[in-house]
Amino acid sequence: MNVKIVDQVQGDLRDEAWKLYSEAFAELNALAVQRHLMYREEFDDVMGDPRVQKYLCLDDDDTVRGMSIYTNDLGAVPLISPPYFERRWPEHYAEKRIWYCGFVATQSDGRAATAFGELVTAMYLTAAAQNGKIALDFCHRTDEVRHMSRVVRLMLHRLSGDVKAQRMDEQQYWLYEFPAA
Repeated sequence: MNVKIVDQVQGDLRDEAWKLYSEAFAELNALAVQRHLMYREEFDDVMGDPRVQKYLCLDDDDTVRGMSIYTNDLGAVPLISPPYFERRWPEHYAEKRIWYCGFVATQSDGRAATAFGELVTAMYLTAAAQNGKIALDFCHRTDEVRHMSRVVRLMLHRLSGDVKAQRMDEQQYWLYEFPAA
């Protein structure tokens, strides 16, 4: 497998990428409060936005086995607050050395771990070349079941030899009931 970095994904490749992405995140939509699956038109917008790099993990026959989106233009990422990053890391922010990973999706087969590892490695190399920082998010359930914060930290430690991880924020969702009302 190899990773190809592109600014835009079009045509049949976009349809193949949509299928991979929607299959990877469909189940999570019923398990997490916040929607984790973009609508097709949102996906198409991202795939056409040159500010967001698309990392495609391709098989020898150019079949997409995994993909991620990655940008250092934080204004291109819906639902995050660029001023938060600017306040916390002003120098990195001004120099566009904060990278945000919007998602990583892999096919659910025996090569998923390999594709995930290839994508993480490629994104790490991009940020590391600029002495940058990488931000990403995942829901509580994904971390609880798949231990993503630990997995990513261990992968980055293996790649860099030294990595520091910190939780930037946490959002909670609450439900209040009135059974006697």
